[in-house]
This record gives sequence, structure tokens and C-alpha cells, in this order.
Amino acid sequence: MNTETYQLGKELDSFNYQEVQNAILAILEKGCSVELDMSACNYISSSGLRVLLYTKKVAAAKGLKVCLKGVGAEVQDIMSVTGFDQFFDYA
Repeated sequence: MNTETYQLGKELDSFNYQEVQNAILAILEKGCSVELDMSACNYISSSGLRVLLYTKKVAAAKGLKVCLKGVGAEVQDIMSVTGFDQFFDYA
């Protein structure tokens, strides 16, 4: 199974979620799993969490995976409080 890496920017929020979601979905459409490099991301909003959950759902329906890499403390705290940390694999 092929995997492509997508590098997130500093924030994943209501200003850029659609662009990020489209880019990740384009990778999944090629039949590749996605490794999301979150090492530069220090903030994720509810819109960003929705992107992660939606892309995981789409990937699962295609038999693909979404893996998170380089999740920083700030984002990890947000994901832990919301329970989203339980839904993802980490590299």
C-alpha cells in the first residue's frame, strides 16, 4: 500500500480547513494512505478536528489509512481533551 505525506502548516482552522481537506482527499483518491506531518502545527480548531475525522472516515471506506506524525504538545492536548487521540494511529 502506497503512502504519501502531507505537511500541515502552523494552524488547521476555519480559515484553511477546506484547502487542507481537499489536498488530503486528493491523495486518498489516488489510492494512497496518508501520513499527516503535524510537526509545524501548533493549533487545531473544531473545523480542523472535523477534517481529520472526515478524512479518516473516507480513508477507511477505501481501505486506506490516515496516520499522524509529529503531533506537538498543544495539538495533543486538544486531541486528548476531545477524545480524538483515540481515533488515530501515530507514527
